[in-house]
Amino acid sequence: MRIDKFLKVSRILKRRTVAREACDAGKIYINGKEVKPSKEVKVGDVVELFYTAGSVKFRILAVKETVKKDEAQSLFEAIPSDTEGD
Repeated sequence: MRIDKFLKVSRILKRRTVAREACDAGKIYINGKEVKPSKEVKVGDVVELFYTAGSVKFRILAVKETVKKDEAQSLFEAIPSDTEGD
């Protein structure tokens, strides 16, 4: 599955268009590398999404074409930032 679609299906971002724009702006990294919207994701990939106010980092646990709203969080797990808990 493409990263832009995964971000929409998992409800990390509200629309696929927003995910594409974030990729084009260099704000999405998979396993430490900047990616394009067409980058395929797989279970175990670590995704980092940069916002103006900070970043979100998560590991992909499952890749599914569709999920119900209350099941969307089962597709990923948050990874705490490196600066927390030192």
